[in-house]
Amino acid sequence: MSMTEAAEANAPQADPVVSVVGPGEGETIVLGTTHMRVLEDGSHTGHRLAIAESVLAPHTQGPPQHRHTQHDEGFYILSGTVRFTVGDEDHDATAGTLVMVPPGTPHTFANLTDQPAVMLSTFTPDLYVQYFRDLQEVLVGGRPLTPQANIDAMSRYATEPATDLA
Repeated sequence: MSMTEAAEANAPQADPVVSVVGPGEGETIVLGTTHMRVLEDGSHTGHRLAIAESVLAPHTQGPPQHRHTQHDEGFYILSGTVRFTVGDEDHDATAGTLVMVPPGTPHTFANLTDQPAVMLSTFTPDLYVQYFRDLQEVLVGGRPLTPQANIDAMSRYATEPATDLA
């Protein structure tokens, strides 16, 4: 490949589409006491990145501890306190804290406080956004969101429960 070809291959696309998601916009996913707003589902990033804002009501338990095999997950705490459990270690993350979870690392989170907590989550690549949509479909369909239903949904997105830590 010549230098000219390489430059053309890396050049911005003609008329790139800028995505702007304003306050109150974006896809809303309700999972019990957690309300998620999908700000970027990967459709504007070539599926390299997805971003969601989640509001965890007080005393909200998170998913079973689990591992992702194909994506990094980041959590930036905007307000409140979120307890992250990584293996057998607990980390209480307050506003301004970033927690990055690489593939293969067992983790879960919960809001154990009396106040709501708000966090921004990143998924690289965007693989995991559909998992949340699948969970919402279970609930909308009138079925209980059992641990097994959660595990079944996880398995479709390169994720498995950390059964060695259960």
